[in-house]
Amino acid sequence: MKKILTVLLLQIIAISLVMGQSTRKTQYIKPTVFQKRVTHIINEKSRNYYSLDTEKPATIIVRGPGILRIMTRGRFVSEDVDVIDYEILYTLDGGEKGELRMNGIERSKMANYLNSKLGKPGELVDFEITLKRGYHTIEFTLKDRKVAVAARYKFIPTKEKKQEWIGYSPILPSEPVDLISNEQIIHYYRFSIDEPLKIKVNGPTELRVLTRIENHYQMKGRIHYRLQVRENKQVINTYQLSSRHSEVAVYKNNAELIPGKACEFVIEVPKGNHTYEICPLDQNKSTVLGRVLLPKKDVKLEQQ
Repeated sequence: MKKILTVLLLQIIAISLVMGQSTRKTQYIKPTVFQKRVTHIINEKSRNYYSLDTEKPATIIVRGPGILRIMTRGRFVSEDVDVIDYEILYTLDGGEKGELRMNGIERSKMANYLNSKLGKPGELVDFEITLKRGYHTIEFTLKDRKVAVAARYKFIPTKEKKQEWIGYSPILPSEPVDLISNEQIIHYYRFSIDEPLKIKVNGPTELRVLTRIENHYQMKGRIHYRLQVRENKQVINTYQLSSRHSEVAVYKNNAELIPGKACEFVIEVPKGNHTYEICPLDQNKSTVLGRVLLPKKDVKLEQQ
């Protein structure tokens, strides 16, 4: 009996490992904000695509590093049309808008709509966005309404580049806050809308920013919050983050608050001297804790 139980336990562990590996390799992502589903039938299997709109963005939130593959299909609604063209607009972390043009798309020979009244799907056209480490928000919209388009999103994680990081202090005055995690003291800095986190750095380099929302004990479930990175009052990036109560970190000197789990993003710093401000955007949210890390190899830049 014990032998049978041991075998069953090993099988369960093996299945769990395989499932975990497959999840890390491929993850199909459902967009937020705008979720109008369009079911396609491809090789007798149903596949959920999501409509793109000219105003309501299809928003993908994912943690890198990895490759986001966007699979698109335009819609034929008339038998008199042989090819269709469409343009997709996208933004990565609130940065500059990118544009993708799809020209001369023909009807698909393999795909159909579950609802045949919709017409006929076009051939699959896909493109990829390479994402570095940290959380990313990507928004997709259609440039115009000439052709209805639906998209499907697949994320393929990649290995993080091995790099040694060291703590980097923001510009004073910044209120220091010590957390204890896994029996180690970790230094964070508290910031808010009125008192953003300010960082002065010499590039080229990158800044790894870890943030934790500050929770009261009565706050339950997942907490969503937004942060904006600015330089000279110009918006560089905007991040939509989500966190729960941390299960391992506690305040060293405050028993009334619970830190959230750390959320990470990376600021790409071009050559020269730069001063960044990291500011929360939600008026109804509490303060945020921030920790900044710099690649050890770039410490010499700060000593020049």
